[in-house]
Amino acid sequence: MTNLAKVGTFKMGSRTVKRFGYGAMQLAGPGVFGPPRDRGAALAVLREAVKRGVDHIDTSDVYGPHVTNQIIREALHPYPRDLVIATKVGARRGPQGSWEPAFAVEDIASAVHDNLRNLGVDALDVVNLRVLFDAQGPAEGSIEAPLSALMKLQREGKVRHIGLSNVTAKQVEEGRAMTEIVCVQNLYNLAHRQDDALIDSLAAAGIAYVPFFPLGGFSPLQSSTLSDVARQLGATPMQVALAWLLRRSPNILLIPGTSSVEHLRENLAAADLELSDDAMKALDRI
Repeated sequence: MTNLAKVGTFKMGSRTVKRFGYGAMQLAGPGVFGPPRDRGAALAVLREAVKRGVDHIDTSDVYGPHVTNQIIREALHPYPRDLVIATKVGARRGPQGSWEPAFAVEDIASAVHDNLRNLGVDALDVVNLRVLFDAQGPAEGSIEAPLSALMKLQREGKVRHIGLSNVTAKQVEEGRAMTEIVCVQNLYNLAHRQDDALIDSLAAAGIAYVPFFPLGGFSPLQSSTLSDVARQLGATPMQVALAWLLRRSPNILLIPGTSSVEHLRENLAAADLELSDDAMKALDRI
């Protein structure tokens, strides 16, 4: 069995987690909307992840909505003491599954309380403020108002740590001037590397970077170079893509998602891969 401890740990505020975690988004139904086709399989994936040493699960109450957090609670509550559950606020789902910004003070408060209720906890370990000024990706705009609302909930004891998601470097700077930011969660993988400079600056500051869609998301990564390196290592291209992220910077925390126990085990096995300097240089050129 893969030993996740070999890839090291990193701090998220007062909590320390292994660098290989699990993203729960795919536990909801198609389009991250409604219930899963197989609830039993979703429960099994979560239990297998924890059994294999995962101590960092990423989720949000907008997944479903509510569905994913309710499945996490059913599968794992009462939670292991070392398990860190990170969630997100700042968005809501439309009646047909659309993703819409929910930045008002009352929206932030409502989202935090939804997460508390559905996860069955008195305080949330980490809450990422998801910024949705533009549906296409990070876009400039002040985050002072929604972040202030989240900070108020933190002072009330409902939120332990605060992170940011889908943000620009300027918004990270704004957030850090207001409060401690323990992690940043943005799109990043072998093919989408706009955050290279941000990752390095966060590493210097001791702040975790959590790439979402580490394997390309709804458009899986495809590259002849990636396939060639995988063939040489006797691994899958997706395992190599995850191993590259682990070596890219010590502050990167992985949260690949899946609704399959078999695929979960395959992802976790990426922790065993050792990429040579030559392999890293080839992958860096993608």
